[in-house]
Amino acid sequence: MKLAESIGASLSDGDFGKRLVFSLSPVMRASQGDVSCIFSRKFLSDVEECKASAIICSVDIMPYIPKHIPCLLSDKPEVSFAIAGSILYPQAMRMGSSSDIVGGISPKAFVAKDVNLEEGVVIEPMAFIDSGVEIGRGTYVGPGSVIGKGVRIGRDCSIGAGSSIYSSLIGNNVIVHSGVRIGNDGFGYARDMSTIHKIVHIGRVIIQDKVEIGANSAIDRGTMDDTVIGENTKIDNQVQIGHNVHIGVGCIIISQVGIAGSTYIGDNVLIAGQCGIAGHINIGDNVQIAAKSGVHKNIPAGQKYGGIPARPIRDYLRHMIMLSKPSKYSDDKVKKKNG
Repeated sequence: MKLAESIGASLSDGDFGKRLVFSLSPVMRASQGDVSCIFSRKFLSDVEECKASAIICSVDIMPYIPKHIPCLLSDKPEVSFAIAGSILYPQAMRMGSSSDIVGGISPKAFVAKDVNLEEGVVIEPMAFIDSGVEIGRGTYVGPGSVIGKGVRIGRDCSIGAGSSIYSSLIGNNVIVHSGVRIGNDGFGYARDMSTIHKIVHIGRVIIQDKVEIGANSAIDRGTMDDTVIGENTKIDNQVQIGHNVHIGVGCIIISQVGIAGSTYIGDNVLIAGQCGIAGHINIGDNVQIAAKSGVHKNIPAGQKYGGIPARPIRDYLRHMIMLSKPSKYSDDKVKKKNG
């Protein structure tokens, strides 16, 4: 296979076209047969000593690369690097399986009699697959996982160890990492003077194709409507998504974000770490939200917001600059005045 073509790159010197590569490695540890990647000039400190067989980089980085190392030139080096990884390490794109599985299903797993399993499904020891479950071709279910009654999981999915999935419809090529909780009841209660009444949850969770959900994240089922995660959305570890939330296509949600119930999030939205998103609001397409922000109202499409409460990013940065300047009442100025 010609790696350069496969990753959307061009070779800086055709004389190196027959070099063989087998693996990826950081610049400082690379050796013959390795491919390294340099995304920007700040990563050039070790390049003179590099022994890689090729380096993925952009055209503006190429002049800094030693002549004996061919460059795989790409307009988007990070994307090319990601594709190279999937080619060189196809097994790392999916979770592994243990060696004691016979016929794809461990004898130590529980699988209900009416479960529908397509060809090539792997079920690890201590997994529990309840009645009426459907699992598509090539899907892996890790040890200790619980797949609740009537759940449907698509093809070529990976369900990590110790995960639980209830009341859900999972698409194809979905990755669920260890300890994820999908389809539990949301935090819904009605309060009167004497007690707190639990609100019944009868909705589902719908996870569309190519979604990835990080370890120990939780996605609650809807009350009456469904909770929906759009195609190709990537969710980091320890994210909480409340009941009835709708998240669009191609979103990125970074660790420790909490999204309260019934919020609608558009396509291609980026929510950085430790943000809190209030319930019953709308966030438009292509919005970016800075880390540690508190979002309490709607955000129009295409906007960048930050801060607590979240506001347009320029206003937030201007406010932070003002706070960093000493005021006329600062300790130093008061001391000089009274000195």
